[in-house]
Amino acid sequence: MPQNTDALLPIMTGQTVIPVIVLDDAKDAVPLAKALVAGGLPAIEITLRTDAALESIRRVAAEVPEALVGAGTILNAAQFDEAVAAGSKFIVSPGLTPELVEAANGSPVPLLPGAVTSSEIMAALEEGYSLLKFFPAEQAGGAAYLKSLSSPFGGVQFCPTGGVSAKNAPDYLALPNVLCVGGSWVAPKDAVTSGDWNTVTALAKEAAAAG
Repeated sequence: MPQNTDALLPIMTGQTVIPVIVLDDAKDAVPLAKALVAGGLPAIEITLRTDAALESIRRVAAEVPEALVGAGTILNAAQFDEAVAAGSKFIVSPGLTPELVEAANGSPVPLLPGAVTSSEIMAALEEGYSLLKFFPAEQAGGAAYLKSLSSPFGGVQFCPTGGVSAKNAPDYLALPNVLCVGGSWVAPKDAVTSGDWNTVTALAKEAAAAG
């Protein structure tokens, strides 16, 4: 079954920067989500890189209805199902496997899988996936490499993440095959741990306006 683009495309075009969040403590999830929403970035990717991730997603989904919480770093079908059960509205993976394709088939929750090489992009297209994550963006060749993919893969559009910052985000967003970028700079770790939500909101406003 092809990618659920009807559900995913509005998320990728709704804001030019999607915050990529790593949370060590679920108590920070709700105030962080509220701060990002206040700054104009309601779609938020919480990565499954910590033990607090699923609980963080549950809390945001339950307590911040104006947010659109997603789950990142999904590596297998079990994690896909857990993230959906926690309330995720979209799923992000650094790659694409037959197991993930099967998990996403028929699900109302869309999958944004990762692809970097031509072979990976072609494999994704064979499965009906044309909206892709480009990760790790800077380490894989950056905006110049991504631009070179626009000719052979004219129907593919990307969300680059990994090394994307306020400084280089405009380089990616200027590309014809980039819809949005993912980045962690809008929620610095020190601001989150100290509860400096005003700083998060200010950074989110800057990111939202930059698009």
